[in-house]
Amino acid sequence: MADVIEVGAAHRDAPPPAGSKTRGGATNRGSRATPYLFLAPYLVLFGVFGLLPIIFGLWLSVHQWDLQLPNRPFVGLDNYKDLFDSDSAIYGDWWSSVRATGIFTVFSVPLLVAVPLGLALLLNRSFPGRTFFRAVYFAPYVLGVAVIGLLWRFLLDANLGLVNRLLGAVGLPSDTPWVTDVPWAWVSLVGVTVWWTSGFNAVIYLAGLQDISPELYEAARMDGANGWQRFRNVTLPGLRPVMLFVLTTTILASANVFGQSYLITQGAPGQQTRTVVWRIVDEGLRDNDAGRAAAMSIIFALALIVISIVNFRFFRFRED
Repeated sequence: MADVIEVGAAHRDAPPPAGSKTRGGATNRGSRATPYLFLAPYLVLFGVFGLLPIIFGLWLSVHQWDLQLPNRPFVGLDNYKDLFDSDSAIYGDWWSSVRATGIFTVFSVPLLVAVPLGLALLLNRSFPGRTFFRAVYFAPYVLGVAVIGLLWRFLLDANLGLVNRLLGAVGLPSDTPWVTDVPWAWVSLVGVTVWWTSGFNAVIYLAGLQDISPELYEAARMDGANGWQRFRNVTLPGLRPVMLFVLTTTILASANVFGQSYLITQGAPGQQTRTVVWRIVDEGLRDNDAGRAAAMSIIFALALIVISIVNFRFFRFRED
């Protein structure tokens, strides 16, 4: 009994665990401050490089902000109204760029989700040289958009490009206007982007595939499931969170396309491949109307936020 009393006394005298309340109800202040100290560097960076630019962009969007003029009058929502007013000077160019961005996103996203998945399934198998092929497919992604754009601008040139020469050598048309006419310009932009970025998504899929338990595949085989049934009932459900990430980031990246169209097609033919980001850059830097460019950016960002929310809700519904 004496031993029990001594142990109980020692337990009472011991300091409380980190984060627990004292006998009087007071909370350990050091423990309460610890999470905020870990968050502080991120919050500072987010505030300086994320939140402040957003607030400043909102301020710009309600002003006529010409960098060459001393006065920048308040115009309210006029910059936003001009984007939806068919009589405004910017209406045609704005919606042409929206259409170009939509075409590129609609045709590139399915390929950028499906092709890397196929690559990941192949590269997840065991075969000689697997590491080499993984590096080969990922290698283009390490190149910058300037290198990719100039390289393919030269290769796809209708007169001097290697692509048309190779097609002519095998008896196919050798005068295809890959960068100067549609739909070939879209084929070029989507094809180059798929070649360039598929390796990144494939690596993400590979990480997801390796998290799926082999026991699930073994159980499916014992139940007589064939390859397609194992893919549909084991692989796809196991990859659902990864596919949500890949789909969302791919949509955002495709919608923000700029370098490929700027360097490969240079907006041709006319302005049919000039995208939203290019339009915003022109409006703010070439036409010196930062207020209207800010309004375009905010409308564009809101549209992408809505698409991302719909994407998340769709995958949550499928999971339920």
